[in-house]
Amino acid sequence: QVQLVESGGGLVQAGGSLRLSCAAPGRTFSTHAMGWFRQAPGKEREFVAAINWSGGIILYLDSVKGRFTISRDNAKNTAYLDMNSLKPEDTAVYYCAAVSLAVPSRRWSDSHEYDYWGQGTQVTVSS
Repeated sequence: QVQLVESGGGLVQAGGSLRLSCAAPGRTFSTHAMGWFRQAPGKEREFVAAINWSGGIILYLDSVKGRFTISRDNAKNTAYLDMNSLKPEDTAVYYCAAVSLAVPSRRWSDSHEYDYWGQGTQVTVSS
């Protein structure tokens, strides 16, 4: 089973920044878009952002637009989520995932479409 490995979570004050990384050791996801989801306690898992192989298609949750930036470095088999102007409501476990490019981008916000997942990294934003 392919493993995605997230890192970069932590505790930050409101208004601060964090960069999450998602590595895919030994695997090139050339046929997959990469996505980020988050899950806060007692809530459903929520789509945050996704990016295709070339970076030509990028999607964001409305509430993170202008604050979060998704990117990927295909040479390093790594995806990133740069989070700025963090708010307490951004507190959650963040997961990266991979979805086949055969799935239309309009369905990339659906977690059930994703084939591979990481274990998650905690992001806590204090007020």
